[in-house]
Amino acid sequence: MELIGETKGSGYREPPSLVRRADGQAIALTHLLYLVLEAADGQRTTGQIADHVSARFGKLVSEDNVRTLVRSQLLPLGLLRLADGSQPEVRKADPLLGMRFRYTVTDPERTRRLTAPFSVLFNPLIVAAVCAAFVAACWWVLMVKGLASATHDAFANPGLVLLVLAVTILSAGFHEFGHAAAARRGGATPGAMGAGLYLIWPAFFTDVTDTYRLGRGGRLRTDLGGLYFNAIVAVAIMGLWWATGFDALLLVVVTQILQMVRQLLPLVRFDGYHILADATGVPDLFQRIKPTLLGLLPWLRTDPAAQVLKPWARAVVTAWVLVTVPLLVLSLVLMVLSLPRLLGTAWASAMKQQSELSESLAAGDIAGAAVRALAIAAVGLPILGIGYILLRLVRQLTTGLWKRTSGKTLQRAVAMVAIATVTAGLAWAWWPGADTYRPVQPYERGTLADATTAVFPTAAYSALREGGTGNTVALWPAGAAKPTRENPQLSMVLVPRAGPTGDGTAADTTAGSAPPPSWVFPFNQPAPPPGDGNQALVVNTTDGSVAYDVAFALVWAEDGEPVDTTNEAYAFASCADCAAVAVGFQVVLIVGQADVIVPANLSAAANYNCLRCLTYALATQLVLTLDGPLSDGSTARLNALWAEIAEFGRNLQNIPLSEIQERLNTFKEQIMQIVQSDPSATKGGGTSTTPTTTATPIPGPTSGSSRPPSPGATAPPTVPAGTTTAEPTTGGRPPGSGPSQEAPAVNTEPTAGATEPPGVPAPAPITTGS
Repeated sequence: MELIGETKGSGYREPPSLVRRADGQAIALTHLLYLVLEAADGQRTTGQIADHVSARFGKLVSEDNVRTLVRSQLLPLGLLRLADGSQPEVRKADPLLGMRFRYTVTDPERTRRLTAPFSVLFNPLIVAAVCAAFVAACWWVLMVKGLASATHDAFANPGLVLLVLAVTILSAGFHEFGHAAAARRGGATPGAMGAGLYLIWPAFFTDVTDTYRLGRGGRLRTDLGGLYFNAIVAVAIMGLWWATGFDALLLVVVTQILQMVRQLLPLVRFDGYHILADATGVPDLFQRIKPTLLGLLPWLRTDPAAQVLKPWARAVVTAWVLVTVPLLVLSLVLMVLSLPRLLGTAWASAMKQQSELSESLAAGDIAGAAVRALAIAAVGLPILGIGYILLRLVRQLTTGLWKRTSGKTLQRAVAMVAIATVTAGLAWAWWPGADTYRPVQPYERGTLADATTAVFPTAAYSALREGGTGNTVALWPAGAAKPTRENPQLSMVLVPRAGPTGDGTAADTTAGSAPPPSWVFPFNQPAPPPGDGNQALVVNTTDGSVAYDVAFALVWAEDGEPVDTTNEAYAFASCADCAAVAVGFQVVLIVGQADVIVPANLSAAANYNCLRCLTYALATQLVLTLDGPLSDGSTARLNALWAEIAEFGRNLQNIPLSEIQERLNTFKEQIMQIVQSDPSATKGGGTSTTPTTTATPIPGPTSGSSRPPSPGATAPPTVPAGTTTAEPTTGGRPPGSGPSQEAPAVNTEPTAGATEPPGVPAPAPITTGS
């Protein structure tokens, strides 16, 4: 045991005295208890101890007083041995926000030898020079040079990533050298150094309890010593960069800045916490939370426990408590609510890193494999740390309530009800379903409001009103060109529907008839196709279902009539775990001369307030010109092929989405072969075709849409979708030519390996025109 003595510069009205047990636990004692402990040297009797303490304390202390203090205070704290010479069993403090799994690397003697050479770095002239160089380096790296080239160089070479990581870890250890060297500079003796787990991350530590022998200035020097050594590392790295020119080294400067910013946070036991504690002279701020909060109550303001601090120290500690407690509670609540999303994200990230790790190992890239392994560890450690903190918190609260309510039936019943309520709340927040375990997506903002969407999914949705402003989410396929003011692109726009009163509560009617009751979307229902137009329209508002609508049409145009037929496919969904698939396929055969050829091919897919929904709309159109009617043989072949196409449409629900477009393209090629091989249809010579495919992207999944159930074996990748219109052709035409258009529209997140869900309904009847 070590007697440290009275703390200097204390914020207490009566400065406490510190004692360190053999297990390293530091304990604050009142002056009277400290004098009794100091006098109990194993030689004095209780009477001699009482005389010694009375002389030092200035008040009479009897033998009975000494026995009482020893029995009720010093023995339970493990500061004295029992009468038979045995050590009393004591329980070391285990605060929730303390370091876990400590592993000592150096003993106090080795720490003193290792850190002795570094104490010279605290010479005021060296400190001033290092600080000036550090400020200049930070300004140049962040404001002049930038980090783009450094990031590119590092991630282009996994070996450099490992180097940056290794230097960062070593600098964290060097940070502890700064604390120990600063303690030696002030005249204190640093203790053991080692590593452990703090909160959710590995961390180094140095025992500098002996600095309580120093004044406020010496303790603050010790607290700031680690940050000062981070600055030294940053300046040294700048010198190394100057000599080598490796831009990746500049990332180390940034990591030092980030470490320093994190260390300055006073909310948990980082350097900022100890700086505030030593500046106020209150060694353990967390022990003052309960008395401070109770002291805010009007009827407890004069309680002795609330008056132990000096007025200025009490004001500072009260401000710290009022900031720290709400933030810690908020962090705990967000941790609980966000844990399912974090688990989903960690799992997805770990699987991705594991796949890349396997590829690196297969390619013999050891450095790349090491980076992937470290990435997996970096993903897993925070999750394990969060789980450990929550388990310890639940265990401490449960056991604490059980012990405090021992023998109190009513209080224990209330405690059990509280525990059951908390358990039910956790089960509700973490129960699988909806978006509970969906990985965090790149387009999510991550605001405080977003953190609650796992529990309250409807909070994520907000309607945009006509004439108003707001934020929405727009998704585009990877690699697709984004629309700009100079290069706009066609897209489907959700237009707010207006009711009779203009409040947006009722939908407009279309073509003189009211929309179906299932039409819940904030835009108008597409109008029916005019004339010989072809339209597939599917609307799914039933949770857990799959809906199809298929419309295939063969159209003949003769006698020079205008060719303005339309082919449309619309898929809309507003439900959960559902799918809506619409496929429109149209073949237009133009016989003879046609002066106006303006076919239109359109598709649109949209999710509205959907959770894990898929909407897929494919409109494909083939327009061919013929010099004359088909021969009987070609007509028979075409009829047989169309019967095959119709059968394909009737069984479309059994075809994977990834194959539908390919199969329809094959049918179009077969139709063109029939026409091109018929001499009566191509009197002008060989038949030529001019396929034209245009597609305009629209925003992808709306807020709330996510990985869907796929109606096919494998869902296709997200295709640029939207309103697709063929380029019009007017006037004459080459013999046997025509546009072939495809307008796929899919609104979902990509999914791989999805399987066909059960209970897929039959497609809508085939529509054929003539």
